[in-house]
Amino acid sequence: MQQVRGFVSVPVVNNIHAIKKDLQAIRPVGLFYLHEGDRMKKVLIIGIVASGKTTLAKRLSQKMNIPSYELDGIVHPQTPDGRYKRTADEQVEVIMDIDKNGAWIFEGTDRESYQCLFDMADTIIFLDTPLWKRRIRIFTRFLKQQLGIEKCHYQSDLTMLKMMYKWTRDFESNRANFESKLQSYQHKVIRLHDNKDLSFVK
Repeated sequence: MQQVRGFVSVPVVNNIHAIKKDLQAIRPVGLFYLHEGDRMKKVLIIGIVASGKTTLAKRLSQKMNIPSYELDGIVHPQTPDGRYKRTADEQVEVIMDIDKNGAWIFEGTDRESYQCLFDMADTIIFLDTPLWKRRIRIFTRFLKQQLGIEKCHYQSDLTMLKMMYKWTRDFESNRANFESKLQSYQHKVIRLHDNKDLSFVK
């Protein structure tokens, strides 16, 4: 390479233009960069109670034409005799069967039984909805369920209401541990604060 009093040789200039073109083809998404040629095919949406995971999964599913699955339904499947809890191995078996079909969107809270999804997903969306909004949603959801306006797969009563607030407190108390785990996957993590935000989808 030759440099003469502030002037850069033509090959270097051409390289700069090429680099600039490559950078323009990359768009920032959450905590990492997603190239325009890439496409999300296996998405894990993770978040605590009332963060809006199901709504986000449905909207993302429609926009990307990828099937979405509630992890709670995999953990506690509905049968004619009621709901029961699958073992950790059974949960993973169901997940692996779904994975065989190709693209998917899984949404749910963080459970030890399906940690494999963090590795299987090409994109992890942490729906970090503000605490005050989650608290309000828990209560308004409870009222709607009691009035028959909103259906749910669990028994909606005061005990469950208290449990949801407890799970919320527990998550916030242990947030540092969860954030630490996310650091291991930061290259594919998108952090959202609103389940209506689909700006990261091309």
